[in-house]
Amino acid sequence: MSAPLDTTQTPKVSEREARQVAEAAREQDWRKPSFAKELFLGRFRLDLIHPHPMPADEDTRRGEAFLAKLRDFCETKIDGALIEREARIPDEVINGLREIGALGMKIDTKYGGLGLTQVYYNKALALVGSANPAIGALLSAHQSIGVPQPLKLFGTQEQKDTFLPRLARTDISAFLLTEPDVGSDPARLATTAVPDGDSYVLDGVKLWTTNGVVADLLVVMARVPKSEGHRGGITAFVVEAAGEGITVENRNAFMGLRGLENGVTRFHQVRVPAANRIGPEGAGLKIALTTLNTGRLSLPAMCVGAGKWCLKIAREWSAVREQWGKPVAKHEAVGAKISFIAATTFALEAVVDLSSQMADEDRNDIRIEAALAKLYGSEMSWLMADELVQIRGGRGFETADSLAARGERAVPAEQMLRDLRINRIFEGSTEIMHLLIAREAVDAHLKVAGDLIDPDKSLGDKAKAGAQATAFYARWLPKLVAGPGQLPRTYREFHPAGHADLSGHLRYVERSARKLARSTFYAMSRWQGRMETKQGFLGRIVDIGAELFAMSAACVRAELLRSTDGHGREAYQLADVFCRQSRIRVEELFNRLWSNTDDLDRKVVDGVLSGTYTWLEQGIIDPSGEGPWIADATPGASDRANVHRPIR
Repeated sequence: MSAPLDTTQTPKVSEREARQVAEAAREQDWRKPSFAKELFLGRFRLDLIHPHPMPADEDTRRGEAFLAKLRDFCETKIDGALIEREARIPDEVINGLREIGALGMKIDTKYGGLGLTQVYYNKALALVGSANPAIGALLSAHQSIGVPQPLKLFGTQEQKDTFLPRLARTDISAFLLTEPDVGSDPARLATTAVPDGDSYVLDGVKLWTTNGVVADLLVVMARVPKSEGHRGGITAFVVEAAGEGITVENRNAFMGLRGLENGVTRFHQVRVPAANRIGPEGAGLKIALTTLNTGRLSLPAMCVGAGKWCLKIAREWSAVREQWGKPVAKHEAVGAKISFIAATTFALEAVVDLSSQMADEDRNDIRIEAALAKLYGSEMSWLMADELVQIRGGRGFETADSLAARGERAVPAEQMLRDLRINRIFEGSTEIMHLLIAREAVDAHLKVAGDLIDPDKSLGDKAKAGAQATAFYARWLPKLVAGPGQLPRTYREFHPAGHADLSGHLRYVERSARKLARSTFYAMSRWQGRMETKQGFLGRIVDIGAELFAMSAACVRAELLRSTDGHGREAYQLADVFCRQSRIRVEELFNRLWSNTDDLDRKVVDGVLSGTYTWLEQGIIDPSGEGPWIADATPGASDRANVHRPIR
């Protein structure tokens, strides 16, 4: 029987203190332009994304060469059905990925990596993720958020020389932040790193350590106590996974991604050299968030791959399955689903490719674009997979093995649905992404008027903020009244002869961006300091911005394909359909900004928590097992077998 949860180990912080920790970790400055940031401010800066940025010829050559090698490996060496059945990626598959350089896709060639651009790294993840999503997750966790990316951004030259060659060729890495009682609120981080001479001593438990079961190197976030000579705070360390005192206590199992090597890792008196600290003390959370700025793009890249597969299966199945004398695709109810999948896949690929190319050019700040790509990709790919299951009917609910056993094509549609579900939680849940993006979206307002709504500020500070706000809004608000979106011939280059007219959609984006900014300003004026509690409103604001970004990316991609590819006419058609579908969603979201049940919902929640509706729960059996809601994470030596198994 496990000991009761020792909640004294987790720091007690107020809501305000937690927000201050998160705020301190944000990148405070905007040194480069951001298309999405401007969009939320009501400024449609099409010039920042059009003409569509393009990769260098050498980057394309190197990227295409690796994709060809990776495709051959996926087709000949990966058995996705076997991984699903055995819930494990075979060691020979991982070793094969090592041999072709897949562990070092994003690592510079001078350290033995392939040096792929973000664009081609994402294409590679989409490809391998379509063969088996657990492999995509392994490679992504290793390179997008594992040790290589923090070292690339914040590591010393000595750290890069020491670790990157290993990570490019042989070693698998994992990122350890989450704890049993700490998720998206890092202010309560309980794992400690106590300075001791030229080392730190780590104690604590980390949960959901993707790759943790097989990892060779870990990037661990731990709290350094403040003391003489030590500023303290959440700090990042590179840790050898086989170090003394480290125990992988459990390999976790999930509804999807069955091959995922995800575990619970305990640290007990683990000595880590100070030379392995990444950045200064207290910079760990900033390092984690900055790493995720581009690292988040790997997840929507795999969502693009999922959309492409859903489209392929929907097309093939709907053409041969007949009902009432014609293929089911010809029935409007099914055809609408196929159109949604095709148009959304096109737009999602446009969002990911545009954001990735901007990341490669390093010309724009893409922190909001990457976050929107993650949010939009995870939500829309889940909907596409759900529609595919519906199109397949009973066969969509049936497992691939069962289909094969009775002589039909083994189409793993239900597996796709299960595998994609975690993306709405991974690397920031949808709800957290709404808040994160909303904070960036209102950053300009808080910089000029933040002190006005801060209850801790003095009257003098508020007066100064009032003067600044008056000057800012006197310049900004008049620009939200009218704009290019009201002129009928604006963006006419997006209506070439013989193609669908996309210019009207871009005018709609411009008008909607101004409307979005006006809505945000009105909400801040109305709720002031309570704005941060209006999560329903903020979520809808962000969702509108995501749709407008996707519409913009789809139009720009269609024009790129028209000028460089043989599919321009078809691309324009897909972009047109997507924008029409998206505009319906945007109008609904605008309406729900002010017509919703948010206040009533809060009253119902209070009633649920107080037990008012327990009578509604009667008449069922709860099949849940016994045990605490949150496992014991008290620091100390492990009493469980170590299931860590490095792959050689």
